[in-house]
Amino acid sequence: MPAAAPVESATAVQSPADVSVPLVSDAQSFRRAFKDLRDGFSQRELWLSLGWQDIKQRYRRSVLGPFWITIATAVQAGAMAVLYSTLLGQDLRAYVAYVTVGLITWNIISNSILEGSEIFIANEGLIKQLPSALSVHVYRLVWRQLLFFAHNLIIYVILIPVAGLWHHLNWSALLAIPAIALIFLNAMWVTLVFGIFATRYRDIAPILSSMTLMLFVLTPVMWNTKSLTDHAGAVGERARLIEIIPTYHYLEIVRAPLLGEPSSLLSWGVVLGITVVGWAVALLAMKQFRSRVPYWV
Repeated sequence: MPAAAPVESATAVQSPADVSVPLVSDAQSFRRAFKDLRDGFSQRELWLSLGWQDIKQRYRRSVLGPFWITIATAVQAGAMAVLYSTLLGQDLRAYVAYVTVGLITWNIISNSILEGSEIFIANEGLIKQLPSALSVHVYRLVWRQLLFFAHNLIIYVILIPVAGLWHHLNWSALLAIPAIALIFLNAMWVTLVFGIFATRYRDIAPILSSMTLMLFVLTPVMWNTKSLTDHAGAVGERARLIEIIPTYHYLEIVRAPLLGEPSSLLSWGVVLGITVVGWAVALLAMKQFRSRVPYWV
């Protein structure tokens, strides 16, 4: 009887050419960077709760609670206004509104830089133990700053009748809404960029602290550029050099509408340009280093 033909195996032996090449990890891709931002925003119940708990924890067992933020800002703005209105020969009622709006806006800028550079280091435990998007901590910080801003905005509302701002306010005051939105949009990319690089290089945080102090002195938060530019001659021309300071333009797009003054197209253009460039850098940093942050902390 002839021998039976050999039965072919159900699983044929694959040749080297048939072996599929393993997919390359997309951990360092723009797709994952955008996904992190989307996932972080979708976890808003988490960062909304954490941001509110941060404020409650800071003022626990306090009678006034978060309103100490408002009181501290009002006292600081009032003291600065009295001093600098006297030194510069300005009307106190108008100057206190100028300083208050500038200080409220500056607090967002400075806190975004200083707290943003420490955001991932301060949340080391959550990053290593909680399975969440990295951007959750960024949203948490920005949400907390928005709550601080809302508390401080009470001072401005009180100043509208006290400082006689209603005589100057018009429909252009609504420009403050997109201006404030731009401030917080910039706070997000600042937190992402400085937070990532300060986590890798710990020397960046103290450098940013010194830089922020320098910017506070150079930016017209306490002093008024008009008191200098109104003077004829070299003093007035040199005062216009303040326009090379980026933080000056951030203050102007918010402060001018809230004080009933015309907004500068130059300031809007500078802020929009920095926003686009800043977010491009933030997305690139997220693409390259997002997956490494848990190891750096």
